[in-house]
Amino acid sequence: FFADAGSFQNPIRLTYRQLLGRVHQTANLLSDFGIGPDDAVSIILPNLPQTHFALWGSEASAIASPINPALSVEAIRDIMNAAAAKALIALGPAPNTDIWEKVLRVRGEVPTLKAIFQVLGPGDEKDGVYSYEAALERYRPEALQSRRDIAPDEIAAYFHTGGTTGAPKLARHTHRNEVHNAWAISVAGGLVAGDTLLCGLPLYHVNGVIVTGLAPFSVGATVVILTPLGYRAPGLLQDFFKIVEFYKANFFSAVPTVYAALAQIPVGNSDVSSLQFALCGAAPMPVGVFESFEKQTGLRILEGYGLTEGTCANSVNPKDGERRIGSIGFRLPFQEMKVVKVDRQGMVERDCRPNEIGVIAIRGPNVFTGYVQEEANRSIWLGDGWLRTGDLGRQDSEGYFWITGREKDLIIRGGHNIDPAQIESVLSTHPAVALSAAVGKPDAHAGEAPVAFVLLKPQSTAEPQELVRWCRERVDEPAAVPKEVRFLDEMPLTSIGKVSKLALRHLTITEACLEALAELRPEHPELTAGVEDHPVYGILVVIRIHAVQDEQPGLEDKIRQLLSPFAMRYKILWGPGM
Repeated sequence: FFADAGSFQNPIRLTYRQLLGRVHQTANLLSDFGIGPDDAVSIILPNLPQTHFALWGSEASAIASPINPALSVEAIRDIMNAAAAKALIALGPAPNTDIWEKVLRVRGEVPTLKAIFQVLGPGDEKDGVYSYEAALERYRPEALQSRRDIAPDEIAAYFHTGGTTGAPKLARHTHRNEVHNAWAISVAGGLVAGDTLLCGLPLYHVNGVIVTGLAPFSVGATVVILTPLGYRAPGLLQDFFKIVEFYKANFFSAVPTVYAALAQIPVGNSDVSSLQFALCGAAPMPVGVFESFEKQTGLRILEGYGLTEGTCANSVNPKDGERRIGSIGFRLPFQEMKVVKVDRQGMVERDCRPNEIGVIAIRGPNVFTGYVQEEANRSIWLGDGWLRTGDLGRQDSEGYFWITGREKDLIIRGGHNIDPAQIESVLSTHPAVALSAAVGKPDAHAGEAPVAFVLLKPQSTAEPQELVRWCRERVDEPAAVPKEVRFLDEMPLTSIGKVSKLALRHLTITEACLEALAELRPEHPELTAGVEDHPVYGILVVIRIHAVQDEQPGLEDKIRQLLSPFAMRYKILWGPGM
């Protein structure tokens, strides 16, 4: 582990004996506080060695529940209450982070919480806050004092979903799920003792935890934690190839946005010959990013596929066989994967034919047991243990799987089901485009109209209409040509680096609503609109307008009339504009 990009040549080094000792001590600490196998331990930490102590120590004694530190206080509170967290391990006061401020705000709103352990802080035992490091020293590192015999189907962890399709849900992982997936990843990647992997993805997400955690740990490989902030650390990507050379790294895992950035950074004199391949699996990789990265570095990317509900990784291109760019490769060992047609009632009609697009389904020892929130389990099972992933795809005649989009990402324009991937794949071939994302904007006439958001490469220029023409000449389906292309200075990302289509959809819905209500603005310039997640409707438009009580019925009728062409749900708040 090193704390910042400038100190990568002076790391803190931990042996497996030290790691296991800290895991035992953490488990013994929690057990001593009465935290048992059915209790959850919330973990709010950046990427630190202590994060691994907390994760595996919690799994050895209880249920680990890592939480994204960037979430709002309200989201953290809701996750902790959904998990019924008994303990919290969190970073103490530190520069450039508000984790401890959030802990202080949330602690009184989680009634199940019994103890808080402060990492890298003195604690205040009178206030129920214990220094994590000081507390560990009271416990034996040699073994679990509970002598717990862990059954394969006991719950190991609660992972909250990435939030790309709405409010976070808690996915239950069993010990069998995690052990199997770590083993399958190590087999598919050919991981052996002596290999070195770079960890730049966050340790509250399954990719960081399993691909660059449990999998290499299971074979005795070395893991390099790339600062508390991972790939987001200042200067990290600029020094990335120097870091590869210094540690003689063999593998790393990243998301398309990281590869797009690395493709712009020269390898220079750095010796990166130790790298065997890089993994990408959090989102479909644009072909343009593939080509520019590999041309720049000479390194092969193996694209794979996974989801939290499938523990982490579910398929990958073969490292020794034919790699098909754009595909997600073959299923991992002892896991089943297929493409099916699903009817409106959520029932499987039939398996798809080769190259026929349908819903991807998975089954096997890596598939989770469901969400903690029972209402979230509706419609996710297809019968006989098959999980409906929510991803659209196809399997070619030789067994390779291909992602074609998300079920909920479909843009429906005048009855045409448009897969946004076909727009994005065309835009990725334009020499000026670094990243793109297409979403549907509510349209009074067509239902939805495709809009493309584009991030240009550094020092590159293009005009919106130029890119519209580019699509018109290359997109096979005329209805899929974007109505407009808009440039962004920064693409909105989820916490793990995926393009946040949820944020872009919220933006287009808000804009469509404000455009429809434009005639009210002269008399009500304070009128605002926004979008919030809703457990029943998915999303809800919130319109805020200031009006005295006598005006409200007439305004409500007018708003209803203006928004009637749209299928979106809304509510009106009669307060001043925000």
